[in-house]
Amino acid sequence: MSARPGSSNAESPLIEYPAQAAFEKVLPKNKIYAHAKPTRKLQQRFTDEVAKIVWQFKLAPETIRVPGRDGVEEIQVFRVMLKDAAEDEFTLDVLRCIDQAIGFPILFEVFAQDRVRAVAAYKRPSEGDASKWVLGDYFMSPWMPTDATRAPMPVALDLASLYAQLLRRLMPHPPRAGETLRAHAERLGRIQSLDKERAKLEDRLGREKQFNRKVELNAELRDLQGKLDELAADNRTQPGPQPDPTAAGRTP
Repeated sequence: MSARPGSSNAESPLIEYPAQAAFEKVLPKNKIYAHAKPTRKLQQRFTDEVAKIVWQFKLAPETIRVPGRDGVEEIQVFRVMLKDAAEDEFTLDVLRCIDQAIGFPILFEVFAQDRVRAVAAYKRPSEGDASKWVLGDYFMSPWMPTDATRAPMPVALDLASLYAQLLRRLMPHPPRAGETLRAHAERLGRIQSLDKERAKLEDRLGREKQFNRKVELNAELRDLQGKLDELAADNRTQPGPQPDPTAAGRTP
């Protein structure tokens, strides 16, 4: 899970969603269990960590007058209220379970006392089975005050473009020129995976006593860092924000 540095209000990951999209339905945990079939251990995490789940907004053609496109027919916004004792122990397994139970892309706002952070994973219909969804890695904003100024919801021609704009506010690296949302999310997923691998290598290097083995591990780290630098590099030739390719009719 990657955290994006703080940004200006105009680019804030916290959105002022339109009032007409308000749904405000408390989602019982047993409804999630019925659809996602979590293990007993994961059900216990829900009990220990989550105080309440609210289906807060429904961004759909009938609520915001924006048509669906390319598998994005609705976007849901969920508020997850944590119990005080779970603030520093909350795991993404809980959000992943909710995502698995709901057949639409979800943007989460996770609340812990007087703080909130936005969290979401790129989610798309499976190419092999349209009734199933493929869920990628999670991206998140830093913790912010619950009364932080929210940004206006971005203007979009369709829900696929809106989803791309909202999700990209959480991504730690900007899209490359012409990069679709899917390619962007997959590239950042590879960065997250390599970051974990690097952390393991650094831990092994710190514990290694043999000089020759330290040299080998350092070489592996340099190679790994080169791959990370290449994946994180921004190939845009023009400064400033780039237009979202989905707005031009490309597949996110």
